[in-house]
Amino acid sequence: MNDSYLEVLQHYEGEPDGVRRGRGAWIWEQKDRISLLKEYRGTVKRLEFEEAVLHALREHGIPHVDQYIRNKEGELVTAGPDGARYVLKEWFSERECSLRDTREILVAAEWIGRLHRAFQEIPWQEAWSMGSTIPPGLSCEMERHNREMKRVRTFIRGKRKKSEFELCVAASFEKFYEQALEAQEGLERLEKKNEKDRLFLCHGDLDQHHLLMKRDEAIFVEFHQMHRGSQMSDLSRFMRKIMEKHSWNEMLGLSLLERYEQENPLSETERNRLYYLLLYPEKYQKQLNYYNNSSKAWIPEKNVEKLKMLTSQQEKRMHFLEKIK
Repeated sequence: MNDSYLEVLQHYEGEPDGVRRGRGAWIWEQKDRISLLKEYRGTVKRLEFEEAVLHALREHGIPHVDQYIRNKEGELVTAGPDGARYVLKEWFSERECSLRDTREILVAAEWIGRLHRAFQEIPWQEAWSMGSTIPPGLSCEMERHNREMKRVRTFIRGKRKKSEFELCVAASFEKFYEQALEAQEGLERLEKKNEKDRLFLCHGDLDQHHLLMKRDEAIFVEFHQMHRGSQMSDLSRFMRKIMEKHSWNEMLGLSLLERYEQENPLSETERNRLYYLLLYPEKYQKQLNYYNNSSKAWIPEKNVEKLKMLTSQQEKRMHFLEKIK
């Protein structure tokens, strides 16, 4: 960006001083607010969709979101002298949610429940029906990943001399692939019920990096993946990060789910959907995908360690999943 950000900030109210780099963008600190300026490559229609939903969230009890700030001309996008397009949005000084702090995890789970309930109260508008707001079914994505997993297994089977990574895959594949198939087939059955009434707005990329903590409140940021779909995709993403970090601690997982349901109780269908999403061996599939897209001549030792860790956590993982099933 060089110094072009200074010219961009002149299009907004306030003096462009106290600017620093952060989160791949520029953070503009003023006496009464903190803003974040970043390059934008999407459409204005997408921004208008996000702006409308973020305004509505504040009206439905979610006070802290990174709302967009319009420039002096009343526009959401500002062109810079370098030809790039930029957006400015409200930002915060609070840090990301700590995955090691049990209290913060439970507070975050409660606020995710509030976020989802607020999303449910926002009426869907047909004007928001863009390609980026209606992703393919979760089972379709799983089916594609499962085909890729089988191709990797077939390739490894055909090798005479196998690396340590390949030997780990050969020894563990059947168990994880069975889970992948069960998850895919389970979600397919749920999707065939065509429960459109359970499709609501979702954050789309909900993890600790997009969830800041403000005492006993949560701040939600980066809604660029927001879409209409199953909110369990949000919850499962957040829970998976926590549970992997805590070796699938059953008591923590159940407490997390209890705090979420205090704000947004789950139906039997949603609980089953959450089970299948967590059952899917996502981290294992990602390791195979990394291998498939690499040179295969050398795989880092850390990837071997990740496979071994996934295998060692299986008993605790499956025990927890049976509890929520």
